[in-house]
Amino acid sequence: MPQPSSAPPAAPPDGRERPVAHAADLVVFGGTGDLSMRKLLPALYHCDRDGRLAPDARIIAVSRGGLDDADFRGKVDAEVRPGLHAGDAAGWDRFLRRLHHVCADVPAGRDAPAHPGWGRLTRMLAGREDTGRVFYLASPPMTFGPFCRAADRAGLVTPRSRVVLEKPLGRDLAGARHINDEVGAIFGEHQIFRIDHYLGKETVQNLLVLRFANAFLEPIWNSLWIDHVQITAAESVGTPGRRGYYDHAGALRDMVQNHLLQLLCLVAMEPPSRNDREAIRDEKLKVLQSLRPISGTEAARFTVRGQYIAGRVDGRAVPGYLDEPDDTPPTDASRHVETFAAIRAEVKNWRWAGVPFYLRTGKRMPDRRSEIVVQFKDVPHSIFSGGVPNRLVLRLQPGEGIHLLIMAKEPGAGEVVPRPVPLSLSFADTFHARVPDAYERLLADVLAGDPTLFMRRDEVEAAWGWIDPIVATWESAGDLPEPYAAGTGGPVAAHELLGRSGRAWHEEDLP
Repeated sequence: MPQPSSAPPAAPPDGRERPVAHAADLVVFGGTGDLSMRKLLPALYHCDRDGRLAPDARIIAVSRGGLDDADFRGKVDAEVRPGLHAGDAAGWDRFLRRLHHVCADVPAGRDAPAHPGWGRLTRMLAGREDTGRVFYLASPPMTFGPFCRAADRAGLVTPRSRVVLEKPLGRDLAGARHINDEVGAIFGEHQIFRIDHYLGKETVQNLLVLRFANAFLEPIWNSLWIDHVQITAAESVGTPGRRGYYDHAGALRDMVQNHLLQLLCLVAMEPPSRNDREAIRDEKLKVLQSLRPISGTEAARFTVRGQYIAGRVDGRAVPGYLDEPDDTPPTDASRHVETFAAIRAEVKNWRWAGVPFYLRTGKRMPDRRSEIVVQFKDVPHSIFSGGVPNRLVLRLQPGEGIHLLIMAKEPGAGEVVPRPVPLSLSFADTFHARVPDAYERLLADVLAGDPTLFMRRDEVEAAWGWIDPIVATWESAGDLPEPYAAGTGGPVAAHELLGRSGRAWHEEDLP
């Protein structure tokens, strides 16, 4: 079988050590799907270019498509390469030679015979039991257990194997436990990597450094100095072609249960005793366990759900959720699913007592923006008029960076006019380097066996334990989500959620 051959990348010019090159077979189930073609393969190409893959490392896509290796490489060359702007022809050829394809499917039942493709996969991996082996399940959650059982029955699971699970991990606590039990019957907890790509973003990782490697922030990172925290994940896109999935999930399950709660944990967690994978995850779990439960009548006060209707985004008319083009016609579930969710959460401990955490996510918002805003309390006594409280804005996308908004005097003679100005750190501009995609960092961590930025079983189940009562209250009420026009900032009730206490969502454009 031909192996990639080419000189490894040169050492970084800034004197850093060359990255560790991992010898591994990475088997991607759902290897020709959207996630694989749009995110995983581009990220693996960059890992290869940066020298993180050993010369004999292989990427084996498994799907139901009847492709051979040449067909799959041609597909990747046609669909992935144009978006990479890859100028390194030799590096791209080396990457293509790593790619293989196996046509296989999961058995229809526990006792059903295995698909013939599993035999070919077994032969491909034979003799490499001592090589790192990663199974990446880029497939629907209901396939996680069957895939793991099929891999085990085929003798492919070794002590050095790891399995990566994409979100969403179920759609409630019971479903998450069922999946965890099925996968956990084959793989040990130390072998399971539950991925949340938000945790691979540079800004998220820098949040830990910002908090725990700088002396000036930690003394004021508490309820004495912080008024409230906002966490937003807004998208300008809708759900064309995805109604079948979104009817089943909705914004609360799709974004809040994983992405936004993980960001909340990193903001609110106590300083870990050491930079250790389990120490950090232990502190995140404590935050989830400290969240004030929301159910019953409190759900009406502290949560908002909405669904977008026709409007204008970026100057063009777009349809509402129920009218988006899709092979799946709208159903009663479509009418009740939320494309927007906002929550006022509280962390009930000494550090954060009385500090609200506002979580917001939505489709067809005015722009694509993910950020964490920490708003500090106002000065005890202001001698100037027109001042506003300081804010720390951690922008995840677009343009990852950190912005501290402070009050400064406008230049000019005469009256002192204070206005907020940002002290800004752009990662791309400051470090003069390409900001890696989140999947690059996380895939490199999987290859290295580092689970720090991945969710542990107890974290996932604690998050579902907090979300489930909100879902149950919404479903039992039977109300329709509040409509909001596409291209606007969400339902009126979302603004009232903050407005009742004299606060407002952060909408300011930053450099």
